[in-house]
Amino acid sequence: MSEQRRDITDRADVERLVRAFYSRAMTDPMIGYLFTDIAHLDLDEHVPRITAFWETILLGAQTYTAGAFAPHASLHRLSPLRKAHFERWLMLWHTTVEELFDGPRAALAMVHADRVARAFHRRLQGLADEPPAQGAPIQLAITRHG
Repeated sequence: MSEQRRDITDRADVERLVRAFYSRAMTDPMIGYLFTDIAHLDLDEHVPRITAFWETILLGAQTYTAGAFAPHASLHRLSPLRKAHFERWLMLWHTTVEELFDGPRAALAMVHADRVARAFHRRLQGLADEPPAQGAPIQLAITRHG
């Protein structure tokens, strides 16, 4: 008999979700290398931070105040993040949420992940694969209209 799933209700639930997801993602044959070989992710350091992110989104806790995009932009510069990477991340996230939880906050965790993945992918497509040289001039184009 399987355990009945309940909704995400507190930080402990969020941390359980985050840890379960990363244990799956870090060993995934398609995206695991991004966490282990490229980002050299330290889970002891990362889990509290990403738990705070999701706790803020799902529970309104306001425990996350940093920007989530910059680390992904840095990672993208080291190893370009492609649409397939985001799709795999989402599949693993959805699978993990659905295995552990059921309810409105669990649904929000999946909807918000979809939004974040789409937004990050769009923004990353606008970034050059190489960061600009230190002190490189900013180029502006000035156009006169009528």
